[in-house]
Amino acid sequence: MKLVSRSAWGAAAPTGSYTRISSTKGVKIHYEGSAVPGSLAGDHGRCAGHVRDIQRAHLNDPKEDWIDIAYSFVVCPHGYVHEGRGLNVKNGANGNPTLNAGHYAVCAMVGTSGITSPTSEMLNGLVDAIEYCRAQGGAGGEVRGHRDGYATTCPGEELYAWVQRGAPRPGGSGPAPAPAPVPPSGSSSAPTFPGRVLRLAQPMMHGPDVQRAQERLIERTWSVGPDGADGWYGERTRATVVGFQRDSSANGWPLADDGEIGPLTWAALWERPVTR
Repeated sequence: MKLVSRSAWGAAAPTGSYTRISSTKGVKIHYEGSAVPGSLAGDHGRCAGHVRDIQRAHLNDPKEDWIDIAYSFVVCPHGYVHEGRGLNVKNGANGNPTLNAGHYAVCAMVGTSGITSPTSEMLNGLVDAIEYCRAQGGAGGEVRGHRDGYATTCPGEELYAWVQRGAPRPGGSGPAPAPAPVPPSGSSSAPTFPGRVLRLAQPMMHGPDVQRAQERLIERTWSVGPDGADGWYGERTRATVVGFQRDSSANGWPLADDGEIGPLTWAALWERPVTR
């Protein structure tokens, strides 16, 4: 893997604090969706500057209010994987907070003009990034396009067709493992994550967010204690969450079994198919 660290490509410091994550369902593939200079293809020396341009544009986007480059990684035509926000950090590219926490975002330097098709080296770099996210960042088996779950044309037809083939390396060697199960189309979307991790604490955490999570656990046949959804995050609720997390991981939705309801566990409560 040809990894280019943030310092190596000259990243500016983020303007805010990252949200940490321990694992994801997998990786989503993106393209730039705008003109990508054709000169990059013949001169790798220009690629770091282009990543800086992407970061600068994201930091100056008044609508999105990003604190950094939105992507987890950016892959150039020469197969180099440029570290964006990196591993174990929620990205800003997938469409909303739940989607951003659910998958890493890996962008190819492909656009609507200039460089419009991925090179073989780029495809190898994308697979390198996928494997790196799995080996070091707790990513699950899913490889999706940005458009999967969000209304967009990203990552373009050619890259999306590659994703649908299982994201193989050029020549068919070393294909990415088959995607993990996807929630059925009729499953309900998760309500907005409350913005705080729900956990056993001293003094004991209490409130409507806890009660909503408990109600959802009960709906999915998980008992949270004799008092039901009382809004108190006690030992029984924590043990129930651990059981749900372990069951999710065994069924293709890797979650840390820490007994805490962060963005990934919150989303899984609504989106993961019932297997119990």
